[in-house]
Amino acid sequence: MSQAATERPGRPGLGALAAELRALAPSCGPVRLVAVDGHAGSGKSTFAARLAEALGGAPVLHLDDIATHDEPFAWTGRLRAQVLDRFARGEAAEYRPYDWGARRFGPARRLPPAPVVLVEGVGAGRRALRPRLARLMWMERAAEESWRRGRHRDGPAQSAFWDGWTVAETRHFAHDPSLPFADTLIRECQGGYLWLPRHFSAADSKPIRHTP
Repeated sequence: MSQAATERPGRPGLGALAAELRALAPSCGPVRLVAVDGHAGSGKSTFAARLAEALGGAPVLHLDDIATHDEPFAWTGRLRAQVLDRFARGEAAEYRPYDWGARRFGPARRLPPAPVVLVEGVGAGRRALRPRLARLMWMERAAEESWRRGRHRDGPAQSAFWDGWTVAETRHFAHDPSLPFADTLIRECQGGYLWLPRHFSAADSKPIRHTP
């Protein structure tokens, strides 16, 4: 029976989801690596920040720090060497966040092998990462709506970047989709989030409502 069918009625908050994630088996060394994927502008960063808070300050790795202008999606090797392989050995990750304004990598940053580490960004659920994930979540917002939100957020100065990004993102998901493999769908709603299993039966038709 799914979590949606067994959860008590009410508004338990993201703490209930956090508890579920803590109960998962480690997936990358001692770490439960949890991915938050979805289209650019879908609300991944905000959701990940709120979930991290519910987890008691869990570390969050933003894939915007790993990707670059020249490699918007060709960053798997860098992520593996700087983060995944280190976690697998029980070591802290160490990576150099990319500065999108200066177009270069900045000073090194450490990421501890905490019990739960969130990885958020477009492509977080890609094929090469899924064997290392304890849970894959997908922000359920359509591409066009997400991109409109992202363009509005970044303003006219980033219009050319977004023109190129939407093409690159479309190609990425056509070749390496994440949604079909997501364990959990996240829907933003008034006052919080709804979440439900990706594969649920007709008997489990009611998703769980969570407040931030």
